[in-house]
Amino acid sequence: MPRGFPVDDMPLNEYESLIAMEMVAPEDIPVGFDDIGGLEDIIEEVKESVIYPLTMPHLYSHAGPLLSAPSGVLFYGPPGCGKTMLAKAVARESGASFINLHISTLTEKWYGDSNKLVRAVFSLARKMQPAIIFIDEIDAVLGIRRSGEHEASGMVKAEFMTLWDGLTSANVSGLPARIVVLGATNRIHDIDEAILRRMPKKFPIALPNKTQRRRILQLNMQNTKCDPEHFDLDYIAEVTAGMSGSDIKEVCRDAAMAPVREYMRQHRGTGRSITAVNPEHFRGVRTEDFLRRQGGPLIKVKGQS
Repeated sequence: MPRGFPVDDMPLNEYESLIAMEMVAPEDIPVGFDDIGGLEDIIEEVKESVIYPLTMPHLYSHAGPLLSAPSGVLFYGPPGCGKTMLAKAVARESGASFINLHISTLTEKWYGDSNKLVRAVFSLARKMQPAIIFIDEIDAVLGIRRSGEHEASGMVKAEFMTLWDGLTSANVSGLPARIVVLGATNRIHDIDEAILRRMPKKFPIALPNKTQRRRILQLNMQNTKCDPEHFDLDYIAEVTAGMSGSDIKEVCRDAAMAPVREYMRQHRGTGRSITAVNPEHFRGVRTEDFLRRQGGPLIKVKGQS
């Protein structure tokens, strides 16, 4: 159970306790907006339309429920472009309770237990609001309903949508519950249409352009020793076209290994064991380290065979 969870103040039933195991305290999330490169415009819109209404509803009280946080938000786009990272950053920056809901949590072998767990998700979120219910790969949980679908699966989706609709009904304060269902997917067309209607805020997270790739490279390489005379960040940003943020991170990791491989090869030739290493003995990372690695090219440069 996450640190700081107020068990004494809010007794939980059996199913809420199971869901509470999926809860992450905001301060335990290691990702913030500053750690995400190239999504500044989306981050600003997320702040205005989701975080501020969720955490500071008094700023929007003049408009009643009209400017309240949307009950559903969807991040969609190709794999590896930062959708999950952005969701975690939203939870950290907002200070909201973060329920990281997994498919396996709702898939119980006992008929009817899944429905009780769905109810527990929303009842726990009400107790812990402001809260974010995050579902990664939401298409796998709330995909299109089909005629041959198992009855239990259809009941879970119906239960989820009914309780989700209940978030917009006024609570004791006269305002909607401060709970947001946040989903991420790279298969938006596989999500049920009724689910998409409940997610009015949709943010496309596309492959990064050159400016965004440059920022991602800067973030990944900021604590890595680079050779200033042989390191061209703009060129690397150019030749990584078509890569996702996750791909670029792996490229940086492989490039940073090049000086280590060289150091190990040199010492292997001397026959001496490596007991202590002085970081000053490693050369800085160079542009060429991004263009080749053992076993083949790391990045295929345009016009290169």
